[in-house]
Amino acid sequence: MATDYAERASRVPGAVLWTRGAVAETAAAEAGGAAGLVLPDGCMDLLWTPGRLLVAGPDTRAFRPGPGLGGPWAGIRFRPGAGPALLGVPAYELRDQRVELADLWPAGEVRRLTGLIDAAPDPAAALEHLALRLAAVAQPEDPLVRAVAGALAAGRSVAATAEAVGLGARQLHRRSLTAFGYGPKTLARILRLQRALGLARSGVPLAETAARTGYADQAHLARDVRELAGATVTELL
Repeated sequence: MATDYAERASRVPGAVLWTRGAVAETAAAEAGGAAGLVLPDGCMDLLWTPGRLLVAGPDTRAFRPGPGLGGPWAGIRFRPGAGPALLGVPAYELRDQRVELADLWPAGEVRRLTGLIDAAPDPAAALEHLALRLAAVAQPEDPLVRAVAGALAAGRSVAATAEAVGLGARQLHRRSLTAFGYGPKTLARILRLQRALGLARSGVPLAETAARTGYADQAHLARDVRELAGATVTELL
């Protein structure tokens, strides 16, 4: 099933601008497998589709768009931990949710912004411009949050990460809930999955991928993929 998905680095620091063409709901429903899955990645997204602005909270499991979400879409995927400062809401409040921006911001302002993006020659560029405006007025990104995300993304243990940033386990958990939507153990597991899929997609054999990304063995990798993605490794690749 062709979804016309494309992405590029955004002018918003650390973010990705992505677009996806319209997908017929009947085709999406019939495709099954991993088609259309949005895998957990520790990120929050600002989303546009005609007539709507939404926020995608951090996922703990793969999300499959349902009826009424056929697109087209444009989105800004903020790097892990960056979304709450830009959108003005703690990440844990949006965990595993897609929420209308009007539920978070004044409805009149959201209607105005939606109309501007709807009417723009390039809605994706207009959405990116909105995100740039948010970044310009937001509080500076917490360097500790970036350090935590960077350490866990690199495969460091939660204990080593806590020690490196000078936080106790409870403090790290509390800060992680606000910034990422879940505790550091869950974030580490999700980021490990993303590392593993990146290696596998580059052609690294699954057994070697599992060893290089900290899984006990290939079967452990397969179980984690099934639990987090709701699909097999083969389907995802």
